[in-house]
Amino acid sequence: MNRLPYLWVALVLLCISACTRTEQSAAPEADQTQSLSPAVSPSSPADPPPVVAPFDSDQAKAHQKAWADHLGENVQITNSLEMKFNLIPPGEFVMGSPESEADRSDIETQHLVKITKPFYLSAYEVTQQQYERVMGKNPSGRKGPTAPVEQVSWHDAVAFCSKLSKQEGVEYRLPTEAEWEYACRAGATTAYSFGDDVSELGEYAWHGRNTHPVGQLKPNAWGLYDMHGNVFEWCQDWYGPYKSLQVVSDPTGAASGSRRVLRGGAFYVLPLSVRAANRYNDRRPDYRVHGIGFRVARTYNLSP
Repeated sequence: MNRLPYLWVALVLLCISACTRTEQSAAPEADQTQSLSPAVSPSSPADPPPVVAPFDSDQAKAHQKAWADHLGENVQITNSLEMKFNLIPPGEFVMGSPESEADRSDIETQHLVKITKPFYLSAYEVTQQQYERVMGKNPSGRKGPTAPVEQVSWHDAVAFCSKLSKQEGVEYRLPTEAEWEYACRAGATTAYSFGDDVSELGEYAWHGRNTHPVGQLKPNAWGLYDMHGNVFEWCQDWYGPYKSLQVVSDPTGAASGSRRVLRGGAFYVLPLSVRAANRYNDRRPDYRVHGIGFRVARTYNLSP
């Protein structure tokens, strides 16, 4: 009997069986590879891009709105003291002034700064009424409930922030010098937040006169009032030369020192002293004098 046909049939059956086993063993491996691929969740959108100066007023407002929507917050919030805070989005800007700027100082060396986290900044300087509600007193020489509090030291300003933080359960603090200039400029690269024309300064700044109630003049592109003039504003930093002339992220000034930084100028100074880049650096943290006040930053916690 010829057995050759039976051998061919057996070989074919063996081949079919081997192919079936190979396909079955390969299927789970393909599933495992797919399960290791990262899932893209439509409910976790990427952060909006950081704002990069220069940008104009419309772009400034658009960036504020984009970040507010992304965070699920309002562009402006109000606390228990009726203090209004505007959202300042992360971004990049050139801090300091160019050598071509009139009346600049040699301590204003330009360098690129990155502000990597959003924060809120009070739209107005802290008023006498708000200060008294927290601290129980009003040290100002020229009284007025909606005028900026003055004759306060850096320590007084920090104490106000500390007490308000405990009352509301969120962190209030003085802005860093970099945050202050970034917020003041609001995308501008000029001497003032509105441009270089000093003849327009009176529309934005009280200077050469007494203090005035806050918010009476034009705001900058991020809706912040009196960033130029009215009263000097304490910043968080110790004064010191800028740490780097290259790129720095969220700088906090010198590690130690004897003087704290003041920004913004005051009602009694010349226009050169209310420029966005001007640094006032000769006041100790315990110094109290007319024309010195502050505004408050509110930390935005990005952690869930």
